[in-house]
Amino acid sequence: MFDAIAGRYDLLNHLLSAGIDRRWRRRAIQSLQLTGRERVLDLCTGTADLAIAAARAHPGAARVVGVDFAGAMLGVGKKKLERDRPLRDRVALVRGDATRIPLVDRSVDAVTIAFGIRNVDEVAAACREMRRVLRRGGRLAILEFAVPTVPGLSRLYLGYLHHVLPRIGRAVSRHNAAYGYLPASIGAFSSPDEFVKILRDAGFSSISANGLTFGSVILYTAVST
Repeated sequence: MFDAIAGRYDLLNHLLSAGIDRRWRRRAIQSLQLTGRERVLDLCTGTADLAIAAARAHPGAARVVGVDFAGAMLGVGKKKLERDRPLRDRVALVRGDATRIPLVDRSVDAVTIAFGIRNVDEVAAACREMRRVLRRGGRLAILEFAVPTVPGLSRLYLGYLHHVLPRIGRAVSRHNAAYGYLPASIGAFSSPDEFVKILRDAGFSSISANGLTFGSVILYTAVST
């Protein structure tokens, strides 16, 4: 499914979020408190927008590895890197499984995920893998969609999610299932409290869940023990 929509994925992200997705990614990178020397893993990297943002930040990561299971999504990301030689030297994209990350223990200083953790079949296993590859004291930043808890706003959001978003997604992506999957996956994912517990059980500390844009997105941050 993700391979099928790879060519229009970025356009739809920007369109369906009214461009706010760029701000969410900046917030995630800022939470890492980069100094310019770090090695960063961007898991479920997709078309590499967050990996590229980590490298372009001021200061940015010294090295970024983006890992994703969908080859066509990585192909779009690699085309972005081909247009920027300095960026290409600092960002590597690798096909791999979030529950079996192809990196050695304690080899990265930070891990990021943008809107990908809910697509992983074994979320707890992926969280344990993230802790395995993070050095002690390394930072984690995960962006994920959520349903706002304000009653009136939640009704509006759910109406947009279930009726407006799938129609726009189908029209632009020309894929019938993908943008029906999106609202279903948001509803099926763990609540913020449940996901915080999963992170804690995986060995993370100093965990926080900060709502962005009226709680429609949660920025989870944590530190590896």
